[in-house]
Amino acid sequence: MWADHDPVTCIACGDTTARSDAREYDKHGDRWTRTDKEFEYLCKPCFRRLTKHARDGLEAALDDAGAGRVPDDEFLARFLDATREDTAERE
Repeated sequence: MWADHDPVTCIACGDTTARSDAREYDKHGDRWTRTDKEFEYLCKPCFRRLTKHARDGLEAALDDAGAGRVPDDEFLARFLDATREDTAERE
């Protein structure tokens, strides 16, 4: 179990901060279900800038775009294309 003073690294900016000065981030959007989970952390400034939109389908979209498997520029192009298509379909 994490102690409040243990250092954690912000996944957005890479800064290290005390656990008590960070916010938990659950990529599945359900930080209240804690069993068998390891959380990532955001420093408070990055957390304040975080867009708090629904994440339904986000992990699948990232995977479909090749996250972690293709070069960053290719991944971003794929993800933006898919996101734009999805936004256009909702309008």
